[in-house]
Order: sequence, then structure tokens, then C-alpha cells
Amino acid sequence: MVIEQFTERLCHADGVRPADLKAMDLPELNELAGAIRSFLIDRVTRSGGHLGSNLGVVELTLALHRSFTSPADRIIWDTGHQAYVHKMVTGRSADFVRLRTSSGLSGYPSRKESEHDHVENSHASTALSYADGFAKADEVSRVADRHVVAIIGDGTLTGGMAWEALNNIGEAERKVIVVLNDNGRSYSPTVGVAGRLHMNDDAGLFVHMGLAYLGPVDGHDLVALQEAFEEAKRVPGPVIVHCRTVKGRGYRPAETDETDRLHAVPAQRSAATAAGLTWTRVFGDELVRLAEDRPDIVAVTAAMLHPVGLGAFAARYPDRVFDVGLAEQHAVTSSAAMAMAGLRPVVPIYSTFLNRAFDQVLLDCGLHECPVTFVLDRSGITGEDGPSHHGMWDLSLLRIVPNMRLAAPRDGTTLRQALRAGVENAGGPTAVRFPKGELPADFPVREVCDGIDVLHGEGRPKRKRDVLLVAVGAMAAECLAAAAELEAQGVTVTVVDPRWVVPLPDTLASAAAHHRITMSVEDNTRTGGVGTALVQLLQDNDITQPVRTMAVEPAFHAHGSRKSILSGLGLTGPCIAETARTTLCHWFGEHSICAEVS
Repeated sequence: MVIEQFTERLCHADGVRPADLKAMDLPELNELAGAIRSFLIDRVTRSGGHLGSNLGVVELTLALHRSFTSPADRIIWDTGHQAYVHKMVTGRSADFVRLRTSSGLSGYPSRKESEHDHVENSHASTALSYADGFAKADEVSRVADRHVVAIIGDGTLTGGMAWEALNNIGEAERKVIVVLNDNGRSYSPTVGVAGRLHMNDDAGLFVHMGLAYLGPVDGHDLVALQEAFEEAKRVPGPVIVHCRTVKGRGYRPAETDETDRLHAVPAQRSAATAAGLTWTRVFGDELVRLAEDRPDIVAVTAAMLHPVGLGAFAARYPDRVFDVGLAEQHAVTSSAAMAMAGLRPVVPIYSTFLNRAFDQVLLDCGLHECPVTFVLDRSGITGEDGPSHHGMWDLSLLRIVPNMRLAAPRDGTTLRQALRAGVENAGGPTAVRFPKGELPADFPVREVCDGIDVLHGEGRPKRKRDVLLVAVGAMAAECLAAAAELEAQGVTVTVVDPRWVVPLPDTLASAAAHHRITMSVEDNTRTGGVGTALVQLLQDNDITQPVRTMAVEPAFHAHGSRKSILSGLGLTGPCIAETARTTLCHWFGEHSICAEVS
């Protein structure tokens, strides 16, 4: 069967299944590997998604599914973004036309998609703990004929959770097969001692931890891989199979990519995004400007130097940037110590990954009132990466950290101002949150009223107005759209942006007193977010009036575009306007407004 026939088969609804792989000879498998690479390059560069990492595990995935019997044998992918080939050979290749789109194929393992996906892990260094737990369950249940296989990268071993799991796996005699996909990279080249694994063949570390060691094996040699996996199956206890692979294999631009551009590729780039007008880019440029005047500024990243916008800073100040690997907890506590020593650490991190280090933010940083500035990239609804990557919890979590200050800028100017203020704050930790994607044009400010930006209406109205909209960060555009719709129907509206939302400024209470109803709009979960804080603020100031909080419903929301997800959640201008109308009519039915807007 030639490569074109395999490509056609991958596009067919039946696709390729694990049983098909077991029936193929070596020439057919090599043809299939070539077809898969071509398929990946074609589909992923169009749909967007993780490219380099999946090109590197083609033969590895084929060998796994030939040696093990999925789903009876549990194959668990750490981080999960390199599971595209696994999806393709478990009957889902035809679905790649809708990869990472609403109601389409997830970019990570998904139990809702297939019985071959056992966990929906998309945060690093978790697979070994899952594998340990599955092996313990099999032991308790006296299941002896099932294999548990965890595929991890050398980058995974920069995360502390992986070593906690290895400590338990090696101590027992339970059968766990650890496949180390060693390509010397996570997003960027792997840092620290773990990064030297691909240069050394010394198995001593793993042997001392109680694991048998096989390898190193050429991760692109199907015969060698299958022989190693078959041998691993015969080892009575835990074993590690060390495989060397090349990230981006078969696609030269991805093989030589040093800036993470082809680790994950976008579906398409608008003119604004192509010009570099993103939230992340503005943050990165402003940090470089601040660092010119402040030699105490340092930057800390958890293996994501370029994705979080630190490329320019690292080029300009290489001695002032610290990549700690996939170790968010260590990043926070290390930054706390640097702050204690007189530096001003700036920690840009995806909002979802800060969840992993909350204890460190609270007790290592907050308790000590350390002036660390957290820059929360991809806050709110992020879109295509799905439920584990939505940054919809940061406001709720950070609100409970004493002395924490948190800004939600609405545009480029307020982002720059917030970052500068954060670095200048010496009284404790600060956070600045912004969404993924393109940066909007700056919103004009009508007036600044007691420290709050008034974007529409009157800051100090002489007569009570109908609706006060409190816009949180990037929701300013939708609030202004709602205001325009309501004003056209005779409803008076004021839109304010407090900019600093943790803690909320007390002046919001006096602003609310001049309006019939108050509404907050945020792309954080409703549970414990800015809306909750607003209700508490009004109660503390004895202001009794209707308050509506519009936010993300507390659920794990599926992947899709940010726009479509926000629309489904009712966080759009028309939905905000409708909620305001409904609330007014409910509480002030006798008022003439009700007749005008109903």
C-alpha cells in the first residue's frame, strides 16, 4: 500500500485502528508513518494545534499500539498535546478537519471522545501519578493481565510532581512501564539537570530509584522500539524505556525551530495579530522598557520563555531571566525569595498554570508580603485548548490572598500602566491579567471619577441613572456595546472600568448609589469573582439595590473559539443589554422604562 493510499485511508471515516497496526508489516508501517506526518503538517497548519511535538512521536505511537492492546492496556500521555497520532490510530483521523473547533476534536486526550483516552490531562508532570494510581487499583482488584504505560518527556522531569510519583513507583513492585520520550525539549530546550538526560546514557539514577532501565532506544526505529516494549512487558516490576526522538521529525522548519513557533501553530493570523499586536507582545515590550530603568527587575518563566512574551527580554537581559522548567510551584517560591533579597521578580504565566502554584502564592509569597508581579496571560476564556486551559479561576483564587492587588487592563495603554504600577508596588504581590489573542484599540475615557475610569455616561450624575455596568478588563467592549443598545431604547447607562479589581475600590459603592441597578461583567467564574466582591462591597456600605453578576458559569467548558464560547455563556453586548432590561422591569415594573424597553 503506497503512501497516497494510507493518506486516503486516514481521511476516511473508519480511519486506522490499533488492530490494523498489528497486521501491518514493516514496509507498510513506514509508509503509514510518512502518511501520518504529511497528514499532520497539512491538517494542523490549517486548523491550528500542536505540530512539532506530534511529528516527533509518530513511530513511538505506532510501536506502542502494536506492543500493547489499547484500551485494555492503559496508555497515558503526559501533558497530552502529543497525543494527535494516538488519536489518529484509534479511529479519529477523519475528525481532524474539525480539530480544536466547537463540537470538534479536542487538542488533548478526552474521555468523552474515545475509550482509548483514559485521562484528560493537559498539565505537565501528571501522567506518572495517574499511572501509579491505576497500578495500585489493579493490585487491589487483583488484575494481573493489564499493562499501565505512561509516556513522559524529558521536560516532564523538570516538574516536581513527576519525582513524587517516581518515588512511589520505584518503591513498590507494581508493574508500571514509563516511556521517556527524550527530545531535549519541552517548549524550549529542557533546562536543569533533567535536560542532560538526552546527553547521558547513565541509567544509575532510575535504577537507584527502583526502576529497571532499557535504552537508550532510537525513537524513530520501529523495530528497536517494539523490541524494547516487548522486553519491558517481561520485566516483573516498574521499568523505564528511554527513547530518543527529534521534535518536529520529518518537517525541517519544526526540527530546527528554536523559538517555539512550531511547537503550536495558529489556525490563521489576522492582519493585527500578524503585525504583533497581541496582549502578550505589548507586555513583553513594556517589560523591556521598564527593565532599562530598573536593574532590579528579573523575569521568571516555567519553561515557556517565548509563549509568554519573554523573548525580547531574554535577548536584551540574558542574565536577568530564569527558566525553572515545568515547575510553577518552584517558580513562585524562588521568586518570593528573590523579592525578599531586594529584586523585583516578574512572573509571566498562563493563568491556568498558576492554579498549580496557589499554595506558594498564598503562603510563600502572600504571607511574606513579597513584591512579586504575576502576569497572567490567557486569562478568562482562552478558546481552542479547552477546559483545562481556560483561565477562569484566577480572580476567585487571588481574591483570597491578603495584600494581593490585581489589575484587569482593557487595552494596551492600561496594560502598560498596570505593569508599571505592579512593579512599583512594594507592599505585597501584584497580578495583571489579560486574555489570549489580539489587542483591541484603546478605549477613550470620558472622565476619571475618584480613580475609576468612566467609559460611558456620567461619573457623578445629578439625577439617578438606570444602569451601572462594571466592566472587568477585556469585557469593556461588550459592556459598551450593551450601553449603546440600551441608550437607543431610552435606558440611561454608565460604564465604568475600575482597572484594579482586587481589591475593588470603595468608590464603586458611591457610584452604585446613583443608579437603579448595578451589574458586573467578567470572564472569570461566577463563584467568588469580581461580582461576588461587588455584592459584598455594596452590603458593607449599606447600599440596597438590585445587583446582577454576569460571569462564566462554574463548569468545565469545552473547546471552541473565545468568541463562540462567550456568546454561549451570554457574555455579549446584546445579552448584557437584555439582562439589564429584564432586571429593570422586574424591580421597577411601575416605572416608564419598563414600558419603553419591554
